[in-house]
Amino acid sequence: MSCRRGRGAAGKSVVFGLLERDGRVYTKVVESVSAEELMRHIKTKTRKGSVYYTDAFRGYQSLKRYGKHHTVSHSRTLVDKRTRNHINGIEGFWSYAKHIRYNYRGVSKYHFPMHLKEIEYRFNHRRENLFKRFIQVYFGYVSPQLP
Repeated sequence: MSCRRGRGAAGKSVVFGLLERDGRVYTKVVESVSAEELMRHIKTKTRKGSVYYTDAFRGYQSLKRYGKHHTVSHSRTLVDKRTRNHINGIEGFWSYAKHIRYNYRGVSKYHFPMHLKEIEYRFNHRRENLFKRFIQVYFGYVSPQLP
């Protein structure tokens, strides 16, 4: 049995992701990859005039209306040799997410959106002491002696 991957993977959840350069990630399970739906999420989560780096997917063609838009053709290269543009940051997040998901051996479609948000949270707070944060949220107090 083969595992279908990519945009044509039938029966799988469609996930959209944005990453600030050296920053936080935002993910969302979406109904489709139509330009209208993608632009709606981009418009609500970014500022007009931003610089966008995407792959060459046609759904991003109207992105130039919101700011500067650079594309990288993954069919040719991962990093544009002339401009040095890349989307390795978001690709790194997807790798991180798949690594975490592997331990669960699959997640139901019902639970997947919440699971995705957990991975997003972990990624966005990966440099923090999450144990300390959990204790603070759960008990309302953290001992100053905790590392």
